Amino acid sequence: MLLVDDQPIIGEAVRRMLAAEEGIAFHYCRDAAAALEMAASVGPTVILQDLVMPQIEGLELVRRFRADDRFRDVPIIVLSTKEEAAVKAEAFSLGANDYIVKLPDRLELVARVRHHSRGFVALIERNEAFAALQASQQVLANDLASAARYVRSLLPTPQQIGTATADWRFIPSAELGGDAFGYHLLSDGSLAMYLLDVCGHGVGAALLSVSALNAIRSEALPQTDFHDPGAVLAALNRAFPMERQNDMFFTIWYGVYDGSTRKLRWAGGGHPPAVLIAPEGDAPARLLDSDGPLIGAVDGLEFSSAETEIPAGSRLFIYSDGAFEISRPDGSMWAFDEFLRLISLPAAGPESTMDLLVSHVRAISERDDFNDDFSMVEMVLG
Repeated sequence: MLLVDDQPIIGEAVRRMLAAEEGIAFHYCRDAAAALEMAASVGPTVILQDLVMPQIEGLELVRRFRADDRFRDVPIIVLSTKEEAAVKAEAFSLGANDYIVKLPDRLELVARVRHHSRGFVALIERNEAFAALQASQQVLANDLASAARYVRSLLPTPQQIGTATADWRFIPSAELGGDAFGYHLLSDGSLAMYLLDVCGHGVGAALLSVSALNAIRSEALPQTDFHDPGAVLAALNRAFPMERQNDMFFTIWYGVYDGSTRKLRWAGGGHPPAVLIAPEGDAPARLLDSDGPLIGAVDGLEFSSAETEIPAGSRLFIYSDGAFEISRPDGSMWAFDEFLRLISLPAAGPESTMDLLVSHVRAISERDDFNDDFSMVEMVLG
């Protein structure tokens, strides 16, 4: 505690009041002009100061303490010889925390000093904890940003691949989900295309998605025919059981397109259906769905494949649920039928259908960021 009072007799009286008290270190400053300098040296958790002093008036000293960032929050108890409402009001308006008519009873003084000191120490501890939390959150945010950049670096470039033209949009959520996707040519020139979504968010989900993505892209699943979508999903289910992945599982849509026959085979594991839009524009959007279960949830499952013929110039959209499970500010969800209607519209102007979708999602959610990863691949199949 720091006492600022020009009367040594008051300083001695207060010192004696506090002398027997454990945990209270008493410091005395007679010269108000030196009070800030001494406070900087002492680091008080409570300041007791007189209102009537010769060099600096007491209320002015309160003002100076509060104008200094070092003492902005340090509790100040004002000592006065009079119980004056107007003076009290001004002292409090300038930032004083308490007002005592001197000299108070020893028990009262000790109680007030301890009360204000404990409050200030608690404030310091809360501020330190908050600063540590902010630092930790910044480290986490940096880690998530690095993970998002890494995931993006693994994604293929938009390109002409085989008889198809591939384009995509990937916008990671603030917490980074487990979306990943890709496409590559198989040995016979067929085009494999796939998009997966790991449950949950964070670096763990991203790492699992990258592992699964690499297994597909490098065709590193043993004894698996990558021309057979059902076989690929069954192999993924064997390779990534959730009990070995911190109880994480994932959904996936995997398709193989043969440009020479214009046949598309696909299979899905708990994933939203791909959307096929015929080139003439008057046919309704077709959902390429499947009833396959989640990947990694149950061992030993088999997955069936479906097949269809694709009219040349058709558009195929593969996406994660973050592209259509959009919450409005009032808590209602965007209808899937509206999502289908929007992506079925032909692109107009320089913006692609995917860009129009992103803009619309941001408009209806009234926010620029996303609760979940936004991932979508558009294939124009020749």
